[in-house]
Amino acid sequence: MSARPARGGGRWVTVPPERVHPWIDGFAVRHGPFTATGDAHVVRLLAADGATAELHVPFPPMAPPGPPHVTRLVAHAGAERRVGVFLVRLGGYAAGVFHGDSLVASKVGSRLVQGRTAAGGWSQQRFARRRRNQAAQAYDDAVQTAVRVLTPYLGELDGVVLGGDRRAVDGLRADRRLAPLLALEREPFLVVPDPRLAVLRDTPATFRAIRVRVLDPPSAPAS
Repeated sequence: MSARPARGGGRWVTVPPERVHPWIDGFAVRHGPFTATGDAHVVRLLAADGATAELHVPFPPMAPPGPPHVTRLVAHAGAERRVGVFLVRLGGYAAGVFHGDSLVASKVGSRLVQGRTAAGGWSQQRFARRRRNQAAQAYDDAVQTAVRVLTPYLGELDGVVLGGDRRAVDGLRADRRLAPLLALEREPFLVVPDPRLAVLRDTPATFRAIRVRVLDPPSAPAS
């Protein structure tokens, strides 16, 4: 599990699906009995001491609506979904299909994109042109790979998770070849290093997790 400050107060805690029930039990131990409310997207816990926890449903919506909220969230979070992942950084890319946390299809690749140069004049302009062409080819390779790996599973996917460098990914959104995949886009965006196979294999730990916003009661120690 990991934690980071939340905008507007509190902090975000990332909880693996197999740990969500123990985490909720621990919340009750730390803060007292709680009441649970929620909808198809968020389950809210209000504890006796005033602490609150907002558990954001992965791959919403959660069905059917209504209580028992915690039981339904635990079952929903633990489901073994089929998820496509597409990671892009300048010069590197990875696409994969997961069933639960098992990688069932993948392709990882890279293409040389030269770094920036401090040279001036015509030499710099030629270099910049060459670098733009290299980047365009690298991104085209990335798109082709995503289409080749993910499209055969399109009718089975519960969602597509994107990641890598956000600027690089946003630059590809206008490519019509990606439209059917982007229609299935789900959060979170995965900020990852160079998308090698090992990085791709580790992504379920993030996209399957439950994001929890915790707000402790005033003057209380962090849990």
